[in-house]
Amino acid sequence: MNAAEQALDLETASKIATVVNLFKLKFPDARADLKPWANDSDTRDLVDPDSIDIGFHFPGRSRLFQSRSILVQIRLYQDPLTKIRRAIGVEAVGFDHKGKQWRLSTIENWAFEGTTQPVPEIAQELKGFCREILELFNYSS
Repeated sequence: MNAAEQALDLETASKIATVVNLFKLKFPDARADLKPWANDSDTRDLVDPDSIDIGFHFPGRSRLFQSRSILVQIRLYQDPLTKIRRAIGVEAVGFDHKGKQWRLSTIENWAFEGTTQPVPEIAQELKGFCREILELFNYSS
C-alpha cells in the first residue's frame, strides 16, 4: 500500500521518513515517491494492504542500478495480541523503460534475480539498506 496511506500515526510516519532518509543518504540522486501505486481499481486489486510501498526514481536510467526506478515494499505483520507491527521482510524491484529488470527479497534468499542486476557495490548497499529497514521496524520503539 502506498506509504502516504500507511502514515496514519506518528510512529509509522516517522519510520517511513527514516526509510526515505536512509535511501537518500546512500543514493542522493534518487527522488522518493510515497504514492507509487496508481489510484485505479485494477491497481488497487494488486496492492498488499500489509505493506508500506515507496518508489525511488533516478534522473535517468542508472547503469549502477541497472534501472531507473526502484519499488521498495516493506512487508508487515501485526501481532493480533499486542497490535505491534513488525517487518517480516523487504522486497526491492528495479524497473526501467523495458519493465522489471531485477528483484531482491529478504524473505527468500537475499539474492538478486532478473535479466540484469545492479553492480556488486550497489547490490551490497541495497542489501545493507534492507537490513537497516528490518532493524528500524523490528528493534526500535
